[in-house]
Amino acid sequence: MKKFLLFLGLTASFAFAADKDFNGRWNLMVDKEPRGRVWWLEVTGAGTPSIAGRFVGAPGGQMDPIPAIAIDGKQLKWTFERAGKKLTWLATLNKDSLTGQQTVDGNPTLTFRGVRAPLIRDKDNSSWKPGKPEDLMRSLDGWIPTFPGRPMEWTLENGILKNKSKASDIKTAEKYWNFELHAEFKYEKGSNSGLGLRGRYEVQIQDTHGQAPSGHSLGALYSRIAPTADATNPPGEWQTIDIRLVGRTLTVTLNGKVVIDHKEVEGFTAMAFDGAEEMPGPIALQGDHGIVEFRKLVITPLTRS
Repeated sequence: MKKFLLFLGLTASFAFAADKDFNGRWNLMVDKEPRGRVWWLEVTGAGTPSIAGRFVGAPGGQMDPIPAIAIDGKQLKWTFERAGKKLTWLATLNKDSLTGQQTVDGNPTLTFRGVRAPLIRDKDNSSWKPGKPEDLMRSLDGWIPTFPGRPMEWTLENGILKNKSKASDIKTAEKYWNFELHAEFKYEKGSNSGLGLRGRYEVQIQDTHGQAPSGHSLGALYSRIAPTADATNPPGEWQTIDIRLVGRTLTVTLNGKVVIDHKEVEGFTAMAFDGAEEMPGPIALQGDHGIVEFRKLVITPLTRS
């Protein structure tokens, strides 16, 4: 009996150690995702009674604390309930990667593959110097729709880049790593758009004039970092935003006021479609939430001095 109990104890300790391997941040590439997007998962406390998680993907666009998460045998399982439906994800760990499936009310829908979020060592310090500025609005030739199978639903006329209602997001054909991005834009009352950095992190554009700052405010890193103040102009007026991204360090200046100052970008936002987080990525514009006009989009790569 003592040997049997000892065996059970060893088995439990091995399971405990294996459960710990689920901890960390994961970038999830989704097969046949309708909009070509990627997801993000964070797991903490695996291997303890205090397992918890955060998720960017479904059921909504924001970063959601996971209400129900557990390890069942060799699988990580997390669940949301939305609009009367039960959404469940199951993921199996294989060395340093995940494979998994999403189900809705028990019916399989999407499959995904996960890799650990990479360590990005670049820091925003005095070693970075501006290169040659590049006008991203010279023509539409350098832009591509990001939603699979969708045509170009943006126009560039008389120096104004504008989307149609419910247009596909678009991305630059060129990819960038560390940079400063200057944009001048305006939108209608109640409208919503966004600037995608490296195709992974969205700085929010939304009519939130006069509202208390939140993760959904104009100038926020969407659902992750709220601006420190409401620096917005009213809808219908031109706004300026300057974004500096070095490694995972983000600074945002809205209408001349610094609203995010050297804050860490933890991971993807809902707009993300480029999962190779350690590599350069495109600039993207969100087009499916409302009408927005741009009169200037200039990117300046940053290189080490």
